[in-house]
Amino acid sequence: ILELLLASHNCSCTTCEKSGDCRLQELAMRFGVRRVRFGDSREESQLDDSSPAVVRDPSKCILCGDCVRVCGETIGMGIIDFAQRGYNMRVSPAFNRTLSETHCISCGQCSAVCPTGAITVYNQIGKAWRAIHDPKVRTVVQIAPAVRVAVGEAFGLPAGANVLDQLVTALKYMGVDEIYDTTFAADFTTIEESQEFLARLENGGPFPMFTSCCPAWVKYVETYYPEMREHISSAKSPIGMQGPTIKTYFAQKMGIDPEKIVNVAVTPCTAKKYEIRREEMHAAGSYLGIEGMRDMDYCITTRELARWAREENIDFLTLGDEPYDSFMGEGSGAGVIFGNTGGVMEAAVRTAYHMVTGEEAPEFLYDLQSVRGLEGVKEAFVYINDDVILKLAVVFGTANAGRLLEKIKKGEKQYHFVEVMTCPGGCIGGGGQPIGTNNAVRDARIQALYEIDRSLPLRKSHENPEIKTIYEEFFGAPLSHRSHELLHTHYHARKKRHDFSHLS
Repeated sequence: ILELLLASHNCSCTTCEKSGDCRLQELAMRFGVRRVRFGDSREESQLDDSSPAVVRDPSKCILCGDCVRVCGETIGMGIIDFAQRGYNMRVSPAFNRTLSETHCISCGQCSAVCPTGAITVYNQIGKAWRAIHDPKVRTVVQIAPAVRVAVGEAFGLPAGANVLDQLVTALKYMGVDEIYDTTFAADFTTIEESQEFLARLENGGPFPMFTSCCPAWVKYVETYYPEMREHISSAKSPIGMQGPTIKTYFAQKMGIDPEKIVNVAVTPCTAKKYEIRREEMHAAGSYLGIEGMRDMDYCITTRELARWAREENIDFLTLGDEPYDSFMGEGSGAGVIFGNTGGVMEAAVRTAYHMVTGEEAPEFLYDLQSVRGLEGVKEAFVYINDDVILKLAVVFGTANAGRLLEKIKKGEKQYHFVEVMTCPGGCIGGGGQPIGTNNAVRDARIQALYEIDRSLPLRKSHENPEIKTIYEEFFGAPLSHRSHELLHTHYHARKKRHDFSHLS
């Protein structure tokens, strides 16, 4: 059976993205397959690199169907499926289209379950590497919360092991100029999103307000439910906020030409590769009058980072600890739990409670069990005061989100605030996380982020002193004119047969 699979498989293993992490390669080694007695008579297939998130190489597909199942059953999109019959069977989008011609939302879950190199993450290591070693530019890297509790798995550490300090050390060793924590920007998102929510409370809606941190979810709404766009928060995701802040405020404070700054996000999410290329993510360039300048230049997933570290012969088990750079480096526990399903909601409630009452949130809001866990849909009521009782929902998977949207449209469900993540468990189960993610692994990562939150002295976004400083020195106040220019966005109704040709 292995010989037959290899006979119809492109065995360019030494240059394959999955080399060393390929299930077929592993089994061939284990069972001692040294030659293949059968020839390959299949027609030559074309590489599909039209998506900004993943690359599909049909010549390496073994027809296991894992990608079909995760796309159809877990995510609920059904972008790819089995086509034709018998020897001619293929896994493909309908009518053999490229991914850019489909409704694909770039979540990357197909690449996370593919056992070979048939679907891989769109690799940007080389571009980031060239930027780091270009003496004319300042390279700024930010690390998302879910990366720190997952990347160690690629080096033999248990799921949930927090290797943040070693990760900073590794990036410094690689030559990165500045390293910051995306939890800092998550605090920005919490404050702006909470203020927007309170404005909706005062104005009577529109409700529910949906979170906007997941770009795959946002594109899903733009494509399938464009009439619901006004319900999505206009606040950008954390990397969507940190990018323009670095190229404006940071550049101004450091006396650096913003065109000489290269922003790199390290993230568990493949859809971020799509998000950073949206036309709305050129806010700093529009603000500064610099045409064509992106807020965020490159996005490196957790798997790419692990591979990059191996190329540099870096062993996380032997690295020392090094902290983030001090400027824009401090984030709260609320920002850390953004990586979990329910975390964005919990962070927003902590801050919204303070904004409504002027008092600190009660203890139970720092351990809001009703929005935690791996259930696909969770509901909660939060009592703020006699005038404000919030009805909340937390959802992951667009299949679950679609069903909930239908109930909301029919009036069967009413909420004030709904958090949606595309990937199982939230960002900790992102499409760019290490291979082998299952519910036990997701739960270990989730608990690790909650433990980090509990261990931090700063657990509320609105109390972050560095955030307060930036508002005083640059943005003025949440929802100010400048914050709307740089930290907020708008959404489009998209054709269901979408292509990425408009992306820069």
